[in-house]
Amino acid sequence: MDFSIASILALDGVTNGAVYALLALATVLVFTVTRVIFIPQGEFVTFGALTLAVLQTGKTPDTVWFLLALAVLVAVMDAVAGVRGGRAPGEVVKGVVKTLVLPVALAVLVPWAAPQQLPLSIQALMTLAIVTPMGGLIYRVAYESLADASVLVLLIVSVGVHIALTGLGLYFFGAEGSRNPSFWDERFNVGALAISGQALIMFAASGALILALYLFFERSLWGKALRATAVNRLGARLMGISATGAGRLAFTLAAFLGVLSGLLIGPTTTIFYESGFLIGLKGFVAAVVAGLASYPLALVGALGVGLLESFASFWASSFKEVIVFASILPVLLWRSLRDPHGEEH
Repeated sequence: MDFSIASILALDGVTNGAVYALLALATVLVFTVTRVIFIPQGEFVTFGALTLAVLQTGKTPDTVWFLLALAVLVAVMDAVAGVRGGRAPGEVVKGVVKTLVLPVALAVLVPWAAPQQLPLSIQALMTLAIVTPMGGLIYRVAYESLADASVLVLLIVSVGVHIALTGLGLYFFGAEGSRNPSFWDERFNVGALAISGQALIMFAASGALILALYLFFERSLWGKALRATAVNRLGARLMGISATGAGRLAFTLAAFLGVLSGLLIGPTTTIFYESGFLIGLKGFVAAVVAGLASYPLALVGALGVGLLESFASFWASSFKEVIVFASILPVLLWRSLRDPHGEEH
């Protein structure tokens, strides 16, 4: 291996690491706020990439109808809970309308817009609008009633949600994979390196989003509420912060990060309905490096995972996945020895 090959591998590793960083940040966010190890994070990557692929063909993606079905289910659940809780009828109706307005609007708009062959950027925005709200709705359906359960119970629920979403992905998109067009086809030569426009977009989007998340948590009231919930759930409740609202917001942000990751990685590799699991698992490895608690360490871990995967694909391509996932073992051992813990009550 000479310097030029090492440079190419490093660029490829950092490019993939930028995407893994978004998934790692989403994993840390969800776990710190809700204590959920969100295994289905990768499914949002798949749903995002493949929803855009369906829009590219001029057809209406089935994810539109899935979003509408989820919204109707959540609206019914919230209405029943509101009636049983003695809420005023006007508040119940307002909550139902708030839940249904976006899914219903998309169910009307997307079937009209899909055959129009709109620009790729518009289709990407439509994809974000379709898939991102699923995060909060899935939290309401699968996790909200178990918010105070143990981490093990929440992990079992995550496995079930992952299996369900994978099966739905097969039903929605079929077994064939899809590769989306690049958002920018230009190529730039820097010495021995040939940097694609898509790679620059991945760097820029990841960097901008990481900066936006930092400002969100540091400057906005919602971000501070999420931080407070992550630090002390009971204390946040006593201060009037809704743990339910924090959970829905955390899952919605995680879904947004997953969909954006799918849009960024879609032009660089063929995505299948089950591809999200391995992609999300690499983000989880980076999150474990951060102890599922530190956003800066999650970013560092993601870049490390990307570089390790890239160089492993050169030296032992058949075992690159094994090498990446095995790297989590010394981290777990080190953390276990460094931070011994007692039983969870």
